[in-house]
Amino acid sequence: MDNVSTIQGGIHREHIAGLREREAAAFRAARPKSEKSFGSGLTGFLGGVPMHWMNDWPTPFPIMAECAKGATITDIDGNVLADFCLGDTGSMFGHSPAPVVAAIRRQSERGLTYMLPTEDAAAVGRLLVETFGLPFWQIATTASDANRFALRVARAVTGRPKILVFNGCYHGAVDETFVRLKSGQPANKAGLAGEFRDLTENTEVVEFNDTPALERALSGGDVACVITEPVLTNSCMVLPEDGFHADLRRVTRAAGTLLLIDETHTISTARGGYTRRHGLEPDIFVLGKPVAGGVPASVWGLSAEVAERYERYLSTKEPGYSGIGTTLSANPLQFAAMRATLEKVMTAENYEHMEGLAVRLQARLLDVIAHHSLPWHVARVGARVEFICAPGPLRNGSEAYAAQAPELEAAIHVALVNRGVLIAPFHNMMLISPATTGGQVDRLVAAFGEVAAELAA
Repeated sequence: MDNVSTIQGGIHREHIAGLREREAAAFRAARPKSEKSFGSGLTGFLGGVPMHWMNDWPTPFPIMAECAKGATITDIDGNVLADFCLGDTGSMFGHSPAPVVAAIRRQSERGLTYMLPTEDAAAVGRLLVETFGLPFWQIATTASDANRFALRVARAVTGRPKILVFNGCYHGAVDETFVRLKSGQPANKAGLAGEFRDLTENTEVVEFNDTPALERALSGGDVACVITEPVLTNSCMVLPEDGFHADLRRVTRAAGTLLLIDETHTISTARGGYTRRHGLEPDIFVLGKPVAGGVPASVWGLSAEVAERYERYLSTKEPGYSGIGTTLSANPLQFAAMRATLEKVMTAENYEHMEGLAVRLQARLLDVIAHHSLPWHVARVGARVEFICAPGPLRNGSEAYAAQAPELEAAIHVALVNRGVLIAPFHNMMLISPATTGGQVDRLVAAFGEVAAELAA
């Protein structure tokens, strides 16, 4: 049996450390300009970076980007990488899609923000209904904002205080979603900065794919909304078991609890997302990141019933600020970029290309894993693929937490960069975009094969 103190993901930690040391040296040698420019951090920024997540890359220092186009990114040292991270989904449809660039250029000459609707806004409203199915929409700037606003609506129309999340979920920076099960008990997630509340007082947390636990948690009649991704995507990928989404909808309806589907990551599935492909019936729908082709924007939609209930609520509430909305939300630049994305980029043809290459990537990664007898597996939702350094499939968040192999994943990440491939720094996530080529997939598989062979030696 593996000794957890010396083995991670089936590989000896000493071997992992050796690989990472060698790959770190190779990374530095290939990026003298980046190292000089970054130094010990960028002057003027807390922690040396404009946003602290930039320090989460497992490379010795962040890659200093020069430019990106399509599915490639070039650093200031001239290294060209096949980009499968794509801004951690923000550029899921490729960097600077031509229709989006043209729309931004056109709108930039007409004004960037003025808190008034435009012709593009009228078009986007129709496109959101057509693409995602729900009849009523609002625009925000991030998925975190959209989720916050949607949960506020859910509490307003139900009069209930609590929400429910699944262990291992991710919904941006929404405070009350930062809970997990620890030794079977609800607890705040570790590492929260400045959190002074016990978030479990108003948040129920149960395991994904556990219908009986869901029924018990909703039985008290005090949960306003279940907020969930269709597939858990930020804690090693966990796919829904057959019938789980039908159970989820049945149980929430029986309990008078609203269902919010957050498709920010699973929009990789198809035009209209996992919801449209699999016939889900959410009361509320949220999508962020790539909906405007890389321009910061998000959308949240309501069913006709929830919209009617909210209108009734607004007609009776005390006048004053609702806590919903921000000044730069629904600006004309967002609408121009969203219209171009929904009309010309987020197309069925592009999704067909994306999923075809993703299926090929998944199969070939599995071949490499089997060839080297590694205890790993590969999961996929549409154009989103992850290799997971543990046996699978995973059933819930607890299994996903246990499957994480941070030291091993970090070493593999840097080794892939040194072989011309960039994947996400979190959970080995890889995205296929409309601009991704078969040659780039081959390059990723070859690089993965080289690293796997060295680890398995």
